[in-house]
Amino acid sequence: MWKPSPLPCSVIASMIVFKMIQQSAAWSPTIFLAAGLRRTVIRRGRLSSASMVVGPCYSRNAQADVLAANRPKALSACDPPSADVGSGDEMTANERGDPASDTIFALSSGYSAKQATALAVIRVSGSQARRVLRSLTDQRLKLPTARKAVLRKLTHDGHTLDSALVLLFEQPQSFTGEDLVEFHCHGSRAVIQGMLDVLPSLGCRLAEPGEFTQRAFGNGKLDLVQVEGLADILASETKVQLRQALRQLDGELSRVYDSWRQQLVSGLAHAEAVIDFGDDERLGDDDILDDDSAQWDVWGEVSNKMKILVNSMEEHLSDDRKGELIRDGINIAILGPPNAGKSSLFNLIARRDAAIVSPVAGTTRDVLRVDLDLGGIKCTLQDTAGVRSATSDVLEIEGMKRAKAAVENADIVVAVVDGTDINAGIHTILRTTSESNLQVSSITLLINKIDLLEADGMARNDHDISSMPTISEFESYKEISCTTQAGVDDFLHHLTQRASLLIQNGENGAESGLITRTRHREHVENAVQALRRFDVLSNEGTMAVDMAAEELRLAASELGRITGAVDVEDVLDVLFSDFCIGK
Repeated sequence: MWKPSPLPCSVIASMIVFKMIQQSAAWSPTIFLAAGLRRTVIRRGRLSSASMVVGPCYSRNAQADVLAANRPKALSACDPPSADVGSGDEMTANERGDPASDTIFALSSGYSAKQATALAVIRVSGSQARRVLRSLTDQRLKLPTARKAVLRKLTHDGHTLDSALVLLFEQPQSFTGEDLVEFHCHGSRAVIQGMLDVLPSLGCRLAEPGEFTQRAFGNGKLDLVQVEGLADILASETKVQLRQALRQLDGELSRVYDSWRQQLVSGLAHAEAVIDFGDDERLGDDDILDDDSAQWDVWGEVSNKMKILVNSMEEHLSDDRKGELIRDGINIAILGPPNAGKSSLFNLIARRDAAIVSPVAGTTRDVLRVDLDLGGIKCTLQDTAGVRSATSDVLEIEGMKRAKAAVENADIVVAVVDGTDINAGIHTILRTTSESNLQVSSITLLINKIDLLEADGMARNDHDISSMPTISEFESYKEISCTTQAGVDDFLHHLTQRASLLIQNGENGAESGLITRTRHREHVENAVQALRRFDVLSNEGTMAVDMAAEELRLAASELGRITGAVDVEDVLDVLFSDFCIGK
């Protein structure tokens, strides 16, 4: 009697997993990536650690363990408190040796040695935060209700440190996800120093830069995009930058990236199902396939969904860097021949003598920069060396090279010419643009020194200027006088409008920009390239389906690196080091 050969254990496990997926759709992406992708990668003889972390976001605690392994040892000065202090559990030897388990503290508010502040906020976070609070307050009193500010006298060894508001945030409902205490003390140097001197003796150590935020990330309170949003809030200089950073911290950007990634994971799960079970299973309502066409219907559906997804991602990539412009600022370069009034305009807009003004041609040799706030938009204004052809001065020649480089990399170019010799100035501008990739139609022409025309009784006719053949080649033209400031307000209004157009969505006029960092853009571009390869491989028959599924995995991995769901240790090291101590 014929007996079927026993199935390999891996096949039996896969069949069980698939049945589980049919019963619980919510688990399908995770299970497929844990079983199907592992099988796929091993089958090709390429076992990759990255392939094991593609699925939905892994526990942040696991990432915290990885981060903690590379952290320095706890400071030796941070000895644990004596056993008779407080009522909390005692610190274990393992906790004392693991920096990620230390209870940390820091001054989290601004402080100036020259000027006392009304309040100073000192944070304590970790397993011993409650114990620290109890040891500094009257132990006959109960600990305050979580998230409710109460007034307490802070004492240590019989000495009063301050009378302060204290707040207790219980885990996981705190910024770090740990027990966290805030002391809202008076802002004098004596109070602050007294608190900071006492806390190490209570089993705490001084936090490293960004360590509170790092713990929030490790405990799943923030993803990597939100952490970057928090960093942008702290660094924001204008209201537009702040609005974008707040949207990012609120998770608006993360939700889009996660939605894309979930679509990829779902498509990958179905693609793996076709590869693994296409011969005897189907993903629809029926269990048995009548023919091979049904499995390719499923594959075709996945392929169509990926085409829609890649179109959405490419649409965001073609946003003219709006998000990056808001975050990094818009570069505005001033171009023109010597003595046209570039440095005078630069000083006028900067509202200070930032550049040397002289009647001697070639005074400005380097690129000068000043940051501006134009209508809530951060802009960097650049004054450049005058451009001309007749010079043998090596320093001036180098200055002109730098001027051309600044203009080529600028987002907005303002060309300044002398109103008493407009044609010569425009000729210089046109010659300069012809030597670079700059389009004249993107340049705002500024005709300066109109006060000299009036003083000399020279005819000024707006119609005559606008009718000049070369004037129409520019984006627009404005007439000003840096001496009398005539026309300057109109020019600045126009410049602000140009800056606003660079960051706004043309349909509703709102600030637009999903992609706020170069890192995000690179990962989205890599994901799009992987999806394009998937589309090509999907049409090459059954021999290429494994490779096509691998491209979906790569695309999901790239998007996971944006939010931190996939290994991003190199990014974290740089990001958290940029935070201040106490954040």
